[in-house]
Amino acid sequence: MNQYAPGDATDVDPKRLWAGGAATAIVAALVAVAGLLIARGLFDVEVLAPKRHGIWGNANTVTYAVSAAAAALLATGLMHVLSLATPAPGQFFGWIMALFIVIAMVLPLTLAVHIGSKVATALINLAIGFAIAALVSSTAASARRIRRNARRDTAETRQWGEQPPYYPQG
Repeated sequence: MNQYAPGDATDVDPKRLWAGGAATAIVAALVAVAGLLIARGLFDVEVLAPKRHGIWGNANTVTYAVSAAAAALLATGLMHVLSLATPAPGQFFGWIMALFIVIAMVLPLTLAVHIGSKVATALINLAIGFAIAALVSSTAASARRIRRNARRDTAETRQWGEQPPYYPQG
């Protein structure tokens, strides 16, 4: 079900969608950096870089943040395509994102590194994926515009107290 009347179609406003996607990319990059800082600084877990590189890590930190931002932009592109081509873009987007998040969480668990690094990376990927899915989904919902059914929009407007045309005048 949706909140639109029968016969109404929706369009997506690409400017609003992509502006929200750009903002989501910034949030995703910051979630990645915050997750790495928490893992390295609070829990002393080596994530993406050895301890000798310190709490900020090395170039892998920047790569991880840029990859998170790129994932947000790809998710925005996916939502744009789904909004143009499918009858229920939010449902398809939710399923696709949930499966990508599962893959992003399981992948680090298969690596031959310390268990702390595996779990920390999986949790950071979960946080990034959840942020991207939630923000892109809500941005797309607010970027939808209603195209009213033309037949309903051309109805005459009557003045207060004016009889409808189907009542006999008497």
